[in-house]
Amino acid sequence: MVRKMKIKKFLGILLASIVLAAGYWFSTLDKETRGLLAAMPTNADVLSWSQRQREAAFRAMDRMPFLAHAAIITPAPKPMPLPSGEPLAIPGVDDYMARQNTAGLVVVQDGKIRFERYGLGFDANGRWTSFSVAKSFTSTLVGAAIQDGYIASLEDKVSRYIPDLRGSAYDDVTIRQLLTMSSGVRWNEDYEDPRADVAQFNNAKPDPGIDATVSYMRKLPRAHPPGAVWHYNTGETNLIGVLVSSATGKSLAQYMQERIWHPAGMAATATWLKGKTGHEIAGCCLQAATRDYARLGLFILANGNVDGRQIVPPDWFAEATRKQKDIGQPGRGYGFQWWTYDDGSFAAQGIYGQGIFIDPQRRLIIASNSNWTRAAIGPESKARQEFYNVVRAAVDRTSP
Repeated sequence: MVRKMKIKKFLGILLASIVLAAGYWFSTLDKETRGLLAAMPTNADVLSWSQRQREAAFRAMDRMPFLAHAAIITPAPKPMPLPSGEPLAIPGVDDYMARQNTAGLVVVQDGKIRFERYGLGFDANGRWTSFSVAKSFTSTLVGAAIQDGYIASLEDKVSRYIPDLRGSAYDDVTIRQLLTMSSGVRWNEDYEDPRADVAQFNNAKPDPGIDATVSYMRKLPRAHPPGAVWHYNTGETNLIGVLVSSATGKSLAQYMQERIWHPAGMAATATWLKGKTGHEIAGCCLQAATRDYARLGLFILANGNVDGRQIVPPDWFAEATRKQKDIGQPGRGYGFQWWTYDDGSFAAQGIYGQGIFIDPQRRLIIASNSNWTRAAIGPESKARQEFYNVVRAAVDRTSP
């Protein structure tokens, strides 16, 4: 009895010491960091977080205990240099960044950084989450898998590489139709509807022995014939990731590291969140430095050719970044997981203001990370498009 009392007393003293130490540690942090830690969300439902919680979480998605583990992608042995170029004067940029709640903004033109600025306590050394910007990385891995001989053709049926989709609405869908989001399978991507598929599929219990994405997607009904209608569908990008892993026999993060991250000369570590059954979430959730998002643009402007070695087929980006499907918006379209514009520019876009805009004519790349007030609906999206045009005009004014 005495022994138990001593142990209980010891544990009480130990706990009190830990609490005091934690309190002291917390008190030594600067006010802004303490505020961020206090704002960290305690649930995995991103769409339910407050703006202050998102600001804290978007820089730390791979370190949040209630989210799935993240795969690590190491920096390139020889990072691609990003030298400074002539500073670019961008009218209204301070006001724009404030209204966008911008964390990082990097403008690269002709291979040189012409503008770089950070906000929200973020900096060049941090990792910010990508959301759907990851889709464009994933589609590029399809190109690499074709170049490497793992995938025979974009006209192959998806079920050839993911046998668990046989008998489902995806059985007759081709890889091309997945890439262009024209499978015809019913899906709800409304970010503000808690009953939408995009909100439900992360919480669904997988069938035993089946990948979480495949388990959910194979139960969806058909709405249109394959190839007939474009409809935005994050779940299908997740399927593309499963397909690439199945075809290559490698994890998505490993293949990304081998075929994009190292060849493109990415300078910082990246991470990729995993789903319930351990596969990287291909339609979302890369964490990377803003400069490395910009380096993807340089990789594309080089047509995926690194030191004479072609990482993707020579015509891959010409096809991937042109309008493959009409999306019902004048001057815009959809390629292979890229948003396209009729003037030849194109973009990767993610909710809450993540983006990589590429204008081949001007050899211009604009990489941005933000924390918009709403996921996709709001004034920030239109303002961002207008800002792209402001930057292009600024580049034109300084061109010889």
